[in-house]
Amino acid sequence: MNNASASVKGAGQIELKDAAVTTEQVLKDIQAMQSAKNIYTTDVQLQMLTSHVKAMVLRSITGEPLPEVEKELFDEISDDSMKMAEEVIGWFGNLPIEEAYLLSVHFEVARDNEPK
Repeated sequence: MNNASASVKGAGQIELKDAAVTTEQVLKDIQAMQSAKNIYTTDVQLQMLTSHVKAMVLRSITGEPLPEVEKELFDEISDDSMKMAEEVIGWFGNLPIEEAYLLSVHFEVARDNEPK
């Protein structure tokens, strides 16, 4: 475990007590990123994204690893969705690329939604 070794967008180290606030900020930043690209999530998709981001924030703090991910399962994800996910993962500085593969699915699915 890496206790308190995570940081988000240069905000310094985050600790377990900061997880909820960090999750909300990351979600706001993701929504701003999506909005700039005319990508919108449905309420259900937002719930799923929120759950994933919460878990991702916690993994960034605790150092808990993800199970192994088969990269081939994500071959049909667009480059743009993957780049967005990689950018988000980069905000943390300590998450593995596998997080981007999983996060990219949220962006890819939201691309098919009509703008609000």
